[in-house]
Amino acid sequence: MPKLYGQWIENWENRLCSRATNRMVRPFEWGLEWSSNWPAALKNPRNGHTPHEYLSLLNRKTLEASEEFFGYDPPSDFQLQNRLLTFTSAVHTPYPANNAVKAQWFPAEEKPGRRRVATLVLPHWNASATQHSGLCAGLAKLGISALRLSLPYHDYRMPAELRRADYAVSSNIGRTIDATRQAVIDTRSCVDWLEREGYESIGVLGTSLGSCYAFLASVHDQRLKVNVFNHCSTYVADVVWEGLSTQHIRQSLEPALTLEQLREAWLAISPPLYIEKYAKLGKKPLFIYARYDTTFPTRFSEQVVLKARELGFEHKAVVMPCGHYTLGETPFKFLDGYHICKFLKQNL
Repeated sequence: MPKLYGQWIENWENRLCSRATNRMVRPFEWGLEWSSNWPAALKNPRNGHTPHEYLSLLNRKTLEASEEFFGYDPPSDFQLQNRLLTFTSAVHTPYPANNAVKAQWFPAEEKPGRRRVATLVLPHWNASATQHSGLCAGLAKLGISALRLSLPYHDYRMPAELRRADYAVSSNIGRTIDATRQAVIDTRSCVDWLEREGYESIGVLGTSLGSCYAFLASVHDQRLKVNVFNHCSTYVADVVWEGLSTQHIRQSLEPALTLEQLREAWLAISPPLYIEKYAKLGKKPLFIYARYDTTFPTRFSEQVVLKARELGFEHKAVVMPCGHYTLGETPFKFLDGYHICKFLKQNL
């Protein structure tokens, strides 16, 4: 029976994945121009390095000084209108739409004696502007205000030439790193706004790609005390290489790079490189992963939980009886929502 159930979920996953017919195999690019404003590049100019050598150097230097890489000058132009928060990203890109950060605001009802708590919600890759809004509204009803961030190159922030958020994760190595840096810094900027608004306890909930961003943000921001990683995984390179939904990216990468080289090129944005630092911060994390996941292959998620146990930091892990895409389908999305809401309610 378990084998038949697993095959049923896998078939369902494949059908859901195949609904997207606009995936493009874009050309491979090193994207070194995207590194021009990274602190490590400013301190270590390219000097006869091959593109791979230079990116490997920048990753190593970034890991040595990640606080600087994910550091920023806080925005000064926050505006909230019609429950939409806007501000200018501290990371500048060539795309004006992407530089204008937008986050949807779901405030909880103010009640005498109730602590003011909030969580940031970082959606999955290619999420539309309306996805995750039901969860945010549910959190607000539980007394947890929610701020749903539009990720770089997504929905409101998508450049006109795109139909998918291809610039967030792609076969352009440097741009993928830069988009991750921007997502982390935009997340931290949202924390600045929540603090300014008087919120006493702030958490972060990230799903899929948003989970990676949430982890990196939490490592570099002590204010994010409570963390939900909804789909957790290891190296960005391994997920892109093996994941069901990123095979079109692998198609472009594989003639140019081995998996080991890709891992080196994306080390600075990969959660495993920061988990020992995370273990020392006294955070309260919930790791959620799916038993039949072929997008964030399950063994990678299991490695995260095993490492948490080895390091001995407090955490909770939940294994969902579904796959990556099916986690967003009935009945699994309601079970997922229950675990998320319960954890945030108990710990914020």
